[in-house]
Amino acid sequence: MADLAKIFKAYDIRGVVPAELDEETAEAIGAAFVRVTGATSVVTAHDMRPSSVPLATAFARGATGQGADVIEAGLGSTDLLYYASGSLDLPGAMFTASHNPARYNGLKLCRTGAKPIGRDTGLTEIRELVEKGVPAYDGTPGTVSQRDLLKGYADHLKTLVDLSGIRRLKVVVDAGNGMGGHTVPSVFEGLPIDLVPLYFELDGTFPNHEANPIEPENLRDLQAKVRETGADIGLAFDGDADRCFVVDERGEIVSPSAVTALVAVRELAKHPGAKIVHNLITSKAVPEIVREHGGEPVRTRVGHSFIKQEMAETGAVFGGEHSAHFYFRDFWFADSGMLAAMHVLAALGEQDGPLSALLTEYDRYPASGEINSEVADQEGTAERVRSAFAGRPGVTIDELDGLTVGADTWWFNLRPSNTEPLLRLNVEADDDKTLAEIRDEVLAIVRGK
Repeated sequence: MADLAKIFKAYDIRGVVPAELDEETAEAIGAAFVRVTGATSVVTAHDMRPSSVPLATAFARGATGQGADVIEAGLGSTDLLYYASGSLDLPGAMFTASHNPARYNGLKLCRTGAKPIGRDTGLTEIRELVEKGVPAYDGTPGTVSQRDLLKGYADHLKTLVDLSGIRRLKVVVDAGNGMGGHTVPSVFEGLPIDLVPLYFELDGTFPNHEANPIEPENLRDLQAKVRETGADIGLAFDGDADRCFVVDERGEIVSPSAVTALVAVRELAKHPGAKIVHNLITSKAVPEIVREHGGEPVRTRVGHSFIKQEMAETGAVFGGEHSAHFYFRDFWFADSGMLAAMHVLAALGEQDGPLSALLTEYDRYPASGEINSEVADQEGTAERVRSAFAGRPGVTIDELDGLTVGADTWWFNLRPSNTEPLLRLNVEADDDKTLAEIRDEVLAIVRGK
């Protein structure tokens, strides 16, 4: 059995296959999942990694061994799994390691209606039950069946964002050999979009580049293709296509915070005065713009289970993270990179100007983007940073999620990754000079230079 403490994260399960996550462990997780949720039926989907089908099959074996029926949706994005859970009203399991390298895999779990399962909402119970050994079930085993949900997923998204009347757009999409290559053609079918596909071949070894668009080097091919083809916009999805990054018509990367603000304004137009959730590393422009449009911003920590829970508790209509996760009340409070992309396409196609001009009002402050540093001692390193800034005039320190340090003209957040031995730094300032000074000072401490 795998070292469960290593693979059970704050809001999912993830590890190297088979050294850390193997079929025996997946089978036990399937059995525990049924016990903890009390499910009589569950739905699963998986990404294109070579290990995904064996792990999903083992999970189904564990679940059916506890008397639950398993509906296998097969290949799908994570937001397709959320659609399946929401539309079928069943607990769900998605087999993916998202943007992680090919040797990894994992599970994202949810209750009926796509309600998140994280450390404090069931994941700890599942881990403890697997550790103790799931009791044998003496009833009739469940059955396994297959159901193709791709068309239903695509049709549902089109009811949430109407693209039928927009001007014709040329759209480059880099799927990174991930699940966007499976879902984008179905969603875009019949729309006024000229699609230019990049790396749509499903390949969990990621032969072209990692399916991790938060790293700028993984967007270079998309940027070049947008410029080469004169496209209106470029979209990049991560491995399980639940995150979407945007490139404008010049090939420039669009801040996910600007996308958050744009979608928030669209949602506030439909729901005046509504709450909008943003995590603590989004630009300070996001709460400013939400207030300017009559909404109420709600700040939360990073991570999909946390932001979904906050949205459900506050009734927020939309939530955005700077990592390019975007959440929608009318999509069971779940995140969908595809739905966010459709909002951006709608906003672009409903007017005549270029995307760069459209986004001017939403992108207000220079930002570093996420800078990752591999460190052996995450906690000790963060404490050294904290000590360096504590007590400075006008500086505030907040530890809602990692370490957030701020002043009138700048702020930064330093937080440990939940899935890798990394510290993630995000810096924002009122001008480029201040940004560079704060960024370099923090990185010097973190990297011991």
